[in-house]
Amino acid sequence: MVNDKMVNSFDLALQRSKYKHLSDEEWRWFLQQVEGRERTADKLPTFASFPGWWYPVRLSCEQCSSELAAKYKAEIVNGKCPNGKCPNGKCLDLTGGYGVDTYFLSENFAHTDYVEQNAELCRIATHNFANKPIAIHNSSAEEFLASAGQYDLIFLDPARRDSHGGKVFRLEDCTPNVMELLPTLLAHLTENGRILLKLSPMLDLTQAILHLTPYTVHLSWDIYVVAIKNEVKELLLLSGGTGQITAIDLDKKDQSFTFTREEESNSVSGLTAQAVCQCNGLSGKAGLYLYEPSSAILKAGAYKLIAERFHFLKLDVNTHLYASDTLIPNFPGRVWRITEKQDLKQANILCRNYPLTPDQLKKKLHLRDGGTAFVIGCRVAGKPTLFFAERV
Repeated sequence: MVNDKMVNSFDLALQRSKYKHLSDEEWRWFLQQVEGRERTADKLPTFASFPGWWYPVRLSCEQCSSELAAKYKAEIVNGKCPNGKCPNGKCLDLTGGYGVDTYFLSENFAHTDYVEQNAELCRIATHNFANKPIAIHNSSAEEFLASAGQYDLIFLDPARRDSHGGKVFRLEDCTPNVMELLPTLLAHLTENGRILLKLSPMLDLTQAILHLTPYTVHLSWDIYVVAIKNEVKELLLLSGGTGQITAIDLDKKDQSFTFTREEESNSVSGLTAQAVCQCNGLSGKAGLYLYEPSSAILKAGAYKLIAERFHFLKLDVNTHLYASDTLIPNFPGRVWRITEKQDLKQANILCRNYPLTPDQLKKKLHLRDGGTAFVIGCRVAGKPTLFFAERV
């Protein structure tokens, strides 16, 4: 029904008269399929390549994991299973949705149970997964667990909207309530089984771990902060780990940054703002390099440790910008070279821990947006400072 040469969904919606042989219900389904493939072809290329694949409504397409992120989940689970994959193991996805994560996680296991309350999503999953070892269950997570067996992996991606459609972030406000469900989940794990949670990128990681600890005292969670094109998309918690944190951008997997909270706490590099004070005329020292870590690293909270590992100067305790007099290759983030002060008419404005907003600074300097030059406002050892710079 849906192919690459088909007219786009917007134009197609205006051509109802050409499809009089379709009932209104068939017509809506037809439009849904065209729009679904249109919206997800880049995000889910594997599904787009399957003839006869069914697509759910727009919201489900928008909220589902990308193929990159789903494959990464399968990768980290694969790496934690004894002897690699779990060829005889069982996986349980308690929040099936469109089934993107279910599909790719299932490739590590002999059998996977997909659980979803929405009957229409279950109907679509039944069609799409007809040739996969995935059983479809139209049920709530709580109802299914009442008679479930044991699993090597239990995955949850709780819905982050309340009964009125508003967004929520705290674990206890999501559906299902992970906090209440955790003791039950533990009872359904095999001896070496694991729980994988996908959480809101807005969630505070420290608070999430603190909230989970009373329910899972004997567990240690590995944390994965997952970004795509420098935008944090997912926070993943995998039980049975060592407490390590991995910040990764899936477009630059070779630049992942792994650490522990203890390493960050014990790092003294966060005090190097005093050393910055001793740098003669840092704000006017052309040739220095400025570094801003990726969004994943900043979300993970490696503010001091990254300075220690890369031998940077941290500009201020609360300014997460760093400086060095030599260019550090393969840095996981953005890099600028400081230039001499310029009489600019146009520039890109960035403010980091600075008393003015970008718009306010732009107005003060009488600048238009754009061009290749950058003006970066930040605090250096407590002092508001402007850098003129260019991207490296």
